Amino acid sequence: MSSRSALWRALLALAVVALSLWITLTTPPRLGLDLRGGTRIVLQTEDGPTARADAAATDRAVEVLRKRVDGLGVAEPSLARSGERRIVVELPGLRDPRQAAEVIGRTAQLTFHAVKGEAQHPAGSAGSAGSEEPDGSDGSDGSEGSPARNGTARVLADPDAPGRFLDLAAPDLTGDGVKSAEAVLDTTSGRGWTVDLAFRDGAADTWARLTGAAACAAPGDPARRVAIVLDDRIVSAPAMQTGVPCGAGIGGGSAQITGGFSAQDARDLAALVQGGALPVPVTTIEQSTVGPTLGAEAIRASAWAAVIGLACTGLFVMVVYRLLGVLATAALLLYGLISYAAVVALGATLTLPGLAGFVLAIGIAVDANVLVFERAREEYAALGRATTGRDLRRPLTTAFGKVWSAVADSHVTTLLAAGLLFVFATGPVKGFGVTLAIGVVTSLLTAMVITRLLADLTLRLPVVRRRPAVTGMAGLGRLRTRLTRRVPRLMVHRRRWLLSCAGLLMVALAGIGVRGVEFGVEFTGGRVVQYTAERPVDADAARAAIAKAGFPDAVVQTTGDDDVSVRVRESGDGEQREIREALTRVAGPVEVEGGDLIGPSLGGELRTHALLALGLAVAAQLLYLTVRFRWTYATAAVAAMTQDVLLVIGLFAWLGKPVDSVFLAALLTVVGYSVNDSVVVLDRLRELRRRGGGVPLADLADRAVAQTLPRTVNTGMGALFVLVALAFLGGDSLTDFSVALLAGVVLGMASTVFTAMPLAVALEHRNPAPAAPGAAGGRSGSGRRQRAGGAGVDRDRSGAVV
Repeated sequence: MSSRSALWRALLALAVVALSLWITLTTPPRLGLDLRGGTRIVLQTEDGPTARADAAATDRAVEVLRKRVDGLGVAEPSLARSGERRIVVELPGLRDPRQAAEVIGRTAQLTFHAVKGEAQHPAGSAGSAGSEEPDGSDGSDGSEGSPARNGTARVLADPDAPGRFLDLAAPDLTGDGVKSAEAVLDTTSGRGWTVDLAFRDGAADTWARLTGAAACAAPGDPARRVAIVLDDRIVSAPAMQTGVPCGAGIGGGSAQITGGFSAQDARDLAALVQGGALPVPVTTIEQSTVGPTLGAEAIRASAWAAVIGLACTGLFVMVVYRLLGVLATAALLLYGLISYAAVVALGATLTLPGLAGFVLAIGIAVDANVLVFERAREEYAALGRATTGRDLRRPLTTAFGKVWSAVADSHVTTLLAAGLLFVFATGPVKGFGVTLAIGVVTSLLTAMVITRLLADLTLRLPVVRRRPAVTGMAGLGRLRTRLTRRVPRLMVHRRRWLLSCAGLLMVALAGIGVRGVEFGVEFTGGRVVQYTAERPVDADAARAAIAKAGFPDAVVQTTGDDDVSVRVRESGDGEQREIREALTRVAGPVEVEGGDLIGPSLGGELRTHALLALGLAVAAQLLYLTVRFRWTYATAAVAAMTQDVLLVIGLFAWLGKPVDSVFLAALLTVVGYSVNDSVVVLDRLRELRRRGGGVPLADLADRAVAQTLPRTVNTGMGALFVLVALAFLGGDSLTDFSVALLAGVVLGMASTVFTAMPLAVALEHRNPAPAAPGAAGGRSGSGRRQRAGGAGVDRDRSGAVV
């Protein structure tokens, strides 16, 4: 490494670390609702009678909803359009989704009408000349009235006299003319909570004319009243007081809505009026609620998993690689700092799966370091101590140059999986894709720049140069030494390995076919609610009580002594109250800790997106690897990856675990890990073939496995430390995620050796690559080998390890 390039690397590393530290200390993270608690509602706009639900109408609806949400008094709410017709509403701290749905989801068509008279029933008017009679053929009982045929005059129920109806004229004023609405406790007149309105300039004049005309009617005449209608329901129909002059009306541009409101009802109504009318109707297709205690526990569990995983990984790397391991551990700590700062600086929402992705990317960061260190050991053994004793940086510099191809390919394949998650996932899982992508990019920076810089500075020290053994490069390690002395001849039995893998795959497919895949509520639609009871809950007793309450198909699961979750098909709030009462009878008082509601249309859409994401992941990996390798290598790697995915799905089918969006995140991560492993080994095989022309392909494949197996084991151990910590400390929400990734990492390491390599050899034998010019000459010299002085490795005449 030249002094100038070293200086630039040092300045870059110093600037990145300093900036990351400043961001970490000054900028708080943006936590998702699953970490800080609250309600998340996904709305979908529908075509109305006069407006189409396009992107422009949805944007207008977002602005209306924003005003309504502001009226709820929720701190830091978030509203955003997703796609053309979706609106995502996040309300931190709000534990009652029913309250939010009732306020923000109503059409809120506010109108002000003159009253023409009384009607005996909604199907007829009070005899007003020229009024349109409403169509009563729909069988309505008239409790909320019906609009007239022409959409102007209406007959609606009188809120002050049950069973009587008012014949209303066409609206003189709409909610668009309302400037402000405020819930006020009227202690002077004893009316209780009211909603005080203030009109805009033009609307104030209209209001004065409307009230002035009503004041001209005789006292007791219904025409002396003005009806305030919200969503085809009269919420207030005040009569003009005797002090209001005929023709002059109420000036000042103000009005008051009364109706025996509670404090909350008045606030909700004020929020609706203040927000105005929605331009198009909206329906709720997804709803989830998380208690703040669950979020705090998730943060604490993930933090402990990160600390323990980093500590165990760092200790393992230091034991195996000594001084280089110490430097790699320091780089890992800086990796954690830089990744976290990047997430905060980009304004990405940190979710529970996102925390898992952040912790999981530690394994990716370890992989690049391990790959470099293993290659540095090879280069040290090939050059000999006499050559490297003067400059220990030489084998390390060579190693960084030679592993770049494998590091880049493995990171790109993982980025492909992360990108697909970001495009096709929704909600918290999208955050997992973001943090995973940030972790992958950061690991490249820490491994290829920071670790290299620290190693270059350390290996310059005279005390280190005099003791090369302390660096960790002077020996190949016990596993590598054994594998070099006696290379396992695995490819001789490649048919046996492929048949064994095919048998294991049939077991997984049998589980999928016989047991079936239990899709979570996100993919099927329905509602799942988590409860916490005061005393231990017996699952069978809870299941029987809920079935007796009229829900025999409910899925009841206990997590811990006093936690229970209930999953049913899409249901209303009334059904949920019945379920809660049934649980109370067998477990005492219960509290709702969280819940999810997914509409069936959204569930089907998510299921389609999941299959599409997996299909595109396979296609993208195959395309990329075909460009980087021969199609035979690419096919072998993708076949091994597909096998791993099916084995993980089969495992979950046999265990009866639900497949949800978090599982999808784990599955796409398995895709990246599996291909990552295969790419490293295939890259080594490609390198050996370039310079070992006289050696049979099967023998070269055995050597490629033997030379990369220590890296595979060491990288796998680094990932397993983190995943085991997540499995035991991450709580119920991350247990299944960790189990899927544990299985995927173990299967990925095995499939590289027993599926990808045998299949690559078999395909190459049937479809040999065309001979390169000059290959014959290369074959004549590459077969003559000599033992590397005391290192126990084979090398060709150029000194390269084979």
